[in-house]
Amino acid sequence: MMDLIFASSNQHKLKEIIPLLPEHIHLKSLLDIGIHEDIPETGNTIEENAILKAQYVYSRTKLNCFSEDTGLEVASLKGAPGVHTARYAGEERDPNNNMNLLLQQLEGKLDRRARFKTVIALFYKGKLELFEGVINGAIAQEKIGLGGFGYDPIFIPEGFEDTFGILDGSIKQQLSHRSRAMNKLLEYLKSVGCF
Repeated sequence: MMDLIFASSNQHKLKEIIPLLPEHIHLKSLLDIGIHEDIPETGNTIEENAILKAQYVYSRTKLNCFSEDTGLEVASLKGAPGVHTARYAGEERDPNNNMNLLLQQLEGKLDRRARFKTVIALFYKGKLELFEGVINGAIAQEKIGLGGFGYDPIFIPEGFEDTFGILDGSIKQQLSHRSRAMNKLLEYLKSVGCF
């Protein structure tokens, strides 16, 4: 059994990641190891934020850990909200306010292409590794569906007509940006003999 700390207390992210792990990896959240404070996300890129969070936990624990940072990048908004995805409409991180602002900014724009990008930063035996997962898609005209979290009710993944807010959770689990990055992390752990 290998303990692996996930540098997050976000229950939605934990719920997505736990089913991806093999049985012999025991995932611990920040709450499980007694870290209750918000880890500062002061990076200028998604990669920097992922590294900052993993470094913070590794420096405190010296244990194998990983963090992830995810951004929604909209083509006609020059990649925004990007690194500011969670706080797009303000520090309160309200998903509805974020979606409303984004939909407002896309009014009248024909190009609604967007992508979710997740970067995972892993500290394994003190060495930093990065893994990226991307899913392309488009922004819907309005919020549709109550499933998922964050921007899911307005993001239509490539190859589908419905938003992540409507699609069955198992579909998102298979093709999401987060699961793609996690699969690369697991391939790496397998390659170094963790399982």
